[in-house]
Amino acid sequence: MTTYVCDAYRTNWVFVRLETDDGRYGWGEATLEYREHVVAEAIRYLENGLADVELHDIQAWWQRAYRDAYWRGGAVLTSALSAVEMALWDLKGKALGVPVHQLLGGAVRQDVECYANAWFAGASTPAEFAQRARTAVDWGYRALKWDPFGSAFRSLDRAELRDALAVVEAVATEVGHDASLIVEAHGRFEMPTALRVARALEPFDLLWLEEPLIPGNLANAAELRSATATPIGLGERLYTRWDFVEVFQRHAADVVQPDVSHVGGIWEARAVATIAEMWQIPFMPHNPSGPVAHAATLQLAGCIPNFGLLETMATDVPWRRDVVIDEPPIIAGRATIPDRPGLGVELDLEAMSRHPYVRHDLRHYSGDLTRIRPEDAVGLHEQSR
Repeated sequence: MTTYVCDAYRTNWVFVRLETDDGRYGWGEATLEYREHVVAEAIRYLENGLADVELHDIQAWWQRAYRDAYWRGGAVLTSALSAVEMALWDLKGKALGVPVHQLLGGAVRQDVECYANAWFAGASTPAEFAQRARTAVDWGYRALKWDPFGSAFRSLDRAELRDALAVVEAVATEVGHDASLIVEAHGRFEMPTALRVARALEPFDLLWLEEPLIPGNLANAAELRSATATPIGLGERLYTRWDFVEVFQRHAADVVQPDVSHVGGIWEARAVATIAEMWQIPFMPHNPSGPVAHAATLQLAGCIPNFGLLETMATDVPWRRDVVIDEPPIIAGRATIPDRPGLGVELDLEAMSRHPYVRHDLRHYSGDLTRIRPEDAVGLHEQSR
């Protein structure tokens, strides 16, 4: 087992390569924002539990690793578990010569519609957001997500709310007939402000408002959802199916958003999606990380009936195309489900070594949400076939 940490400008990608003694290998990812070395060490701690076991028995290993951690859940332990589990699925798919989605019941679709994150690089005024939104729609995206709330935390004064709504209105005026809108809040607000924001956004008919409340109180999320017509999305900071039970029981969300690299891995994300299907709630996984997590999420998109939209980075660091070998393009706002064995992604170790770890700190509450400098941003799309 080898871990790799690669600079990605806003964070560092964390990858694991799991190799058997006969030369086969699989890739996993646990890009846990801002505690990269901690999760890399947690991944390495799992190595002893893989020695001399049948690596095709993924669930048997997962159950033991989850049990033997004693302290269950949480971002670090569960992200480490996710990465290794992901690598095991990659290994198994390669050994059997089939893509992972074929091991999870087979395909229900051949491609999936994407929504764009990171389309707004460098924007700060309503007009700049509107212009970049038009560019993203011209690329083929029919849904856009962004955070218009600057450095706000806990509350918004009247001027801050007015400024945020001006950005939303500018984007809606420019592309509202061509694309659906998703507003991200990054878990910023206390209940009174979250309710003000959600109600103020009702005229824009959002697909959803994401993480409006400070995490940790699903009762408040349920109350907020019942008090506004704006749909509510959450789930990126919940771990394993057990964390999601209360979401469904309380009717706390209109959209559930687990992250395959944090929730416990591919099988665990599939389990959450199955429960969501029973509750008739769409599954829209969080997916702003690196190429291996993206490939794993695409495999889930291929086999989950209630999979909605795939979150994608409309722009990313220019060296992503060097690090990733043959990543499926986004064509006219849609991504093809890979049919190569395993996850369908390979990484270039030499290219990765040219971009070693760089410390990055959280920007969500600094007002700087630019994921990459606009002059360096590289689009991950193709406009047409």
